[in-house]
Amino acid sequence: MARWNRYVVGADSLGRSAVLSTEPDPSSVQSKEGYYWRATLWATEEMPPDNSIEGDRSVGIARREPAPGGMLYRALEIPPDRADVEEHKSELTALNKQVEQKYAPTEADLARHPSMHRTDTLDCITCVIGEIYLVTDVDEVKMVPGDSVVIRGTNHAWSNRSDRPALLVGTMIDATQA
Repeated sequence: MARWNRYVVGADSLGRSAVLSTEPDPSSVQSKEGYYWRATLWATEEMPPDNSIEGDRSVGIARREPAPGGMLYRALEIPPDRADVEEHKSELTALNKQVEQKYAPTEADLARHPSMHRTDTLDCITCVIGEIYLVTDVDEVKMVPGDSVVIRGTNHAWSNRSDRPALLVGTMIDATQA
């Protein structure tokens, strides 16, 4: 999996804009070779975000969803789907436990795709590299670089049917559900 740079710009000690950080904190990266690589690039625990809070706000973020009232900004690299569907399900089930997945996928969800999941968030995601299928309960859409999706707290999955990794970048914002 590729490793991507992240630049954080803020005020230096003299109040001038400056690059304060150039890469994600290692504790904000989660990966399983052949299954996923993701980095939390930034996080907040409040809305609107408070830019006066010092330090790297992405440090140690491992959960899938943002804190209540917060936001996560992430990069997600997804390799081609695994040929062994049961192994794919098993690895992603383990990931769901690790990231404190709030809603466990049903057997019907997993039959649709091993990565099917749902969060209580508003997700705004753009395909940056490669191609990937956005899978919903009833639809599939092939996304290519420049395509974006807004996911409003519903089931979805990512299926990479190509022979190259795909990179998605997006923001997850805590949201209320009906």
